[in-house]
Amino acid sequence: MEKSAFKPVFLVPYYNHPAKIADLVENLSKMGEILIIDDGSDEVSKNALIGLKAEIFTRQNNGGKGAALKDGFKIALQKGYTHAFQIDADFQHDISKCDDFLQIAQINSHSLICANPIYDENAPKSRFYGRKITNFWCAINSLSNDIKDGMCGFRIYPLKEICEILPSVKDDRMGFDIEILVQAYRAKINLKWIELKVCYEKGGVSHFRMFRDNFQISLTHARLFFTLLPWLAKRAFHG
Repeated sequence: MEKSAFKPVFLVPYYNHPAKIADLVENLSKMGEILIIDDGSDEVSKNALIGLKAEIFTRQNNGGKGAALKDGFKIALQKGYTHAFQIDADFQHDISKCDDFLQIAQINSHSLICANPIYDENAPKSRFYGRKITNFWCAINSLSNDIKDGMCGFRIYPLKEICEILPSVKDDRMGFDIEILVQAYRAKINLKWIELKVCYEKGGVSHFRMFRDNFQISLTHARLFFTLLPWLAKRAFHG
């Protein structure tokens, strides 16, 4: 891909996170264009989007983070963007690294650029150990150690390649971030990793529900495990 063809957009899945969205958009707008996918937020959260320097696409009903991102990828590709830079709406990621990610994405235009998170002292222990378990299963379901972190939502996706594999990604909620990486690896999309500081604010709002989402993520790991043998057979016959 030629340098002139590189056209990224910041893609922000948004659901009831009004507190920091204005600050996030203000900072991101200095670096590029922004597409926000409002996943059926309440009225207070919708009002927080009014007047922001971003294009807003509103889903009528809450379908989950994965559903919002799937819509966002398709919309971005239709609008002529080449890459989608996924950033979470809660502003917990160090966006000062955006330029580094974008430069690497431009040079490696067919690769998926992923954050390898470094957590601060406020990171919940449940999330910290949950990620370790997830990364263990990612290693099994990819038969590699190439997936360094399965859950950090700070990535640059090459849209053409990612939209081609979206039908294989079944998870529409919190497990999407995990499944898309495993399916990308299986589809031979190159993964590149950059370290990124992640800050958890004390008392911050999280839509991660311990039992519901961990159960759903476990189902995602199980589904990927049961497709492991068919993937290996396909790889053996087709290379």
